[in-house]
Amino acid sequence: MEDSLHVTIDLRSDSILITGPADSVDLVERIFADFEALRKAGVHPHNGELNGMLKLVVADPSVTLRSLADSGKQRSVGIKRVVQPRSPNQRKYVEAIEQNDMVFGLGPAGTGKTYLAVAMAVSALMAKKVSRIILVRPAVEAGERLGFLPGSLQEKVDPYLRPLYDALYDLMDPMKVDKMLESHVIEVAPLAFMRGRTLSDAFIIMDEAQNTTNEQMKMFVTRLGNNSRAVITGDLTQIDLPNPKKSGLLEALNVLDGVEGIKFCHFDDVDVVRHHLVQRIVRAYDSYGRAQHQLPLAMGETELPGTPQPAKPPLAKTQ
Repeated sequence: MEDSLHVTIDLRSDSILITGPADSVDLVERIFADFEALRKAGVHPHNGELNGMLKLVVADPSVTLRSLADSGKQRSVGIKRVVQPRSPNQRKYVEAIEQNDMVFGLGPAGTGKTYLAVAMAVSALMAKKVSRIILVRPAVEAGERLGFLPGSLQEKVDPYLRPLYDALYDLMDPMKVDKMLESHVIEVAPLAFMRGRTLSDAFIIMDEAQNTTNEQMKMFVTRLGNNSRAVITGDLTQIDLPNPKKSGLLEALNVLDGVEGIKFCHFDDVDVVRHHLVQRIVRAYDSYGRAQHQLPLAMGETELPGTPQPAKPPLAKTQ
């Protein structure tokens, strides 16, 4: 609060002295009052959660700690953890999922795109807004073809789907998750299994969508049935396809932008909620990538990597 609102907070034995701009002092005073009210009500947000809530209150003074706690509690019925966004962009993302039938979440690793989507799916299932959850990922092959991997088909694709399982087990009791997986209330499957299906009364999430082809993306977004909603997440800086320009997510950004009922939410490095070092790593790679594209050509080079060469003039005719 001191850094963001330019105030000084002096913790005394019997009081708290706040000095700074009048509007900032009023906001800090309200934050302390809300925190005390939550404490008396038995609500004790942990450091990471509280830090995220404070960022939201500072970014938007119309938001209060109590309103954030109340909305998080409503979203978290039947869930082990409170579903609480920790940045303004995460808040917009969660609200977009609540208000739209299809939402795209785009941004770097660690911004909570997948975790928040799974949390909202579990919340909708527990509130009986949908009858099942379907979690989908494209199984991009990294050096080995699925047919050459040992085990059954499910064992072959499970490593690709592990991040989705991790989110489920973090949000719900493991035994409950296992029962729902066995009864197909929760289905985790590779994207190829979606072709030809109509997915009704379901909350559908496609993760790592940057690795879909144009045809796969079109196939997936047209699977939506009655009383269903979809969340599609991806990072356009981590495309593993042989031709990155053929990414279905990249095409969807252009084709579906402005379509009613579809919302695009963008994240950046300030939204990273993993270890604090991850935020700095993401920022460093972004800076490095921009610098690489701005470097002058070295001696003997004719083009920057990934850029087309200018057309060569025709050879002069000789007599």
